Amino acid sequence: MTELELYIHSSFGILEKKELSKISELFEYSKLKKGDFLLESGQKCNKLSFIQSGLLRMFALVDGNEITQWISTKGYFATDLASFVHEKSSRLAIHALVDTELYSISKENYDKIGEIVPQWHALEKQFIINCFITLEDRVFSHLSMSAEQRYQLFFENNKTLFNEVPLQYIASMLGMTPETFSRIRKNNIS
Repeated sequence: MTELELYIHSSFGILEKKELSKISELFEYSKLKKGDFLLESGQKCNKLSFIQSGLLRMFALVDGNEITQWISTKGYFATDLASFVHEKSSRLAIHALVDTELYSISKENYDKIGEIVPQWHALEKQFIINCFITLEDRVFSHLSMSAEQRYQLFFENNKTLFNEVPLQYIASMLGMTPETFSRIRKNNIS
């Protein structure tokens, strides 16, 4: 199995090798150079991308400030889901923080998966539920944890990102000013 097939298998529970192979054939390989955009704000997001290697930052411009929503790493998908599903303009921009290799599936091909995998809608529903739980956990942490606790939780689960990503992006994603983030980071290093 390819890495893409392994991820589809682990994320969606598709067991049949033949189905996995047919689905992976719907994806196209591409590369982004550091700083290239996968999606610009205002465009329609017409693909769902699996990160083979690299880092993608999803962000929005709010009152002249870039607000990082998420940083996607190797082995995860990246898209503006609302734009992808509802075919409306994206509020997010997605760009490569480093040279990045992707496998992307178009909206048209994504919609064909149900023809390949009869139980696709149940599998997709479970995947989306898992994504929603992750989002719920993130919202809950923003509402119930202090900045220090959010920093510590994120650091424990994403230590390598602190050496790979500009820290102001992590600060933004955690809902902190760069100054607050820096102070907390300094206290944790001491």
